[in-house]
Amino acid sequence: MKTDPAGVLTGAHFLDGDYACGEGAMAAGCRFVAGYPITPSTEVVERISRRFPTMGGTFIQMEDELASMAAVVGGSWTGSKSMTVTSGPGFSLMMENIGLGVMMETPCVVVNVQRGGPSTGLPTMVGQADVMQARWGSHGDYEVIAMCPQSPQEAFDLTIDAFNLSERYRVPVMFMMDECVGHMTEKVVIPEADEIDIVPRTLTKKSPEEFWPYDLNGGELPEFARAGDGYRFHTTGLTHDEKGYPDMSVECQETCVRRLVEKIRNNADDIVRFEEEGIDGADVVVVSYGITARVARMAIEMARDKGIKVGFMRLIVLWPFPEKRIRELAGKVKAFVVPEINYGQMVLEVERCAAGKAASWPVSHGGGNVHDPATIVETIMKAAK
Repeated sequence: MKTDPAGVLTGAHFLDGDYACGEGAMAAGCRFVAGYPITPSTEVVERISRRFPTMGGTFIQMEDELASMAAVVGGSWTGSKSMTVTSGPGFSLMMENIGLGVMMETPCVVVNVQRGGPSTGLPTMVGQADVMQARWGSHGDYEVIAMCPQSPQEAFDLTIDAFNLSERYRVPVMFMMDECVGHMTEKVVIPEADEIDIVPRTLTKKSPEEFWPYDLNGGELPEFARAGDGYRFHTTGLTHDEKGYPDMSVECQETCVRRLVEKIRNNADDIVRFEEEGIDGADVVVVSYGITARVARMAIEMARDKGIKVGFMRLIVLWPFPEKRIRELAGKVKAFVVPEINYGQMVLEVERCAAGKAASWPVSHGGGNVHDPATIVETIMKAAK
């Protein structure tokens, strides 16, 4: 196994998506992971727990998922790039402390290898029904970033991107893998360390006497100071002022929470990522993500063989949603077809953004396996009429 001097894997390997995600985290500089075993995500931390001793990282198996997310928030405030990994019911248990991470502006990554639900559901089988929970799972007004890989290679690449985005915008980033991508094995090429773009944790250069933890200093984001470096500061889940102290005024709520929302919304053009193919001249555009996007490609080819003009849009970043592009396309195509392994979640976002200018057709599937491509073709043909 070839590694660089820091112990990070390099070269071409055959890895499943869970292992590739773990390798991506380590390549991104993650050195603290807290989690609790749950199918089908456990392999991510199994990989990390074996590899961390070679690079000075720390993995802690916590007593449950609520504690795991709390540990990750705390770990990040010590200056460590931090991550947790879960699925289904564990994701639900993490939501309170994900909200805490948002309010405290804590950079971290939350990996959810999705399975069939609700409740315990189908622990070993695929689902994509957590994508709305990723956006709305905690209470209150806030914005997060959520990404979705379609392959083990992207599980590696996008995990690095997730860490970079979490550092750039000081926000928890949701990494919404699914069981099929997590458990499929494919070739994964891992570049040398100097070929990977890494956003480091940037620390304040102010003295402890000058530093306020939520002072913007004329910028968009506050500067970061590590707990334990001599800085005296207060950080809390309460609405807080520039010093981090609780402030229960309406004015502070407006200032504090609006900024949490707008730091993502105002930078959506830089965060949003999607892939398009065959859009020009299309009557129907298929919109999909994760493993379903790979199945949808086969359906698109089958529909084209029948003479249907079909384009494809694959969502790479789920949140923020690519609202502008859907609105642009809605004025040019007859319909959107949205296959996903749930009973209609992201199709509602497509419908909202299309605003009646184009129809939105769900291809719903409750989970346990992937779509039959013929089912997607059938809906494409109906939408094209």
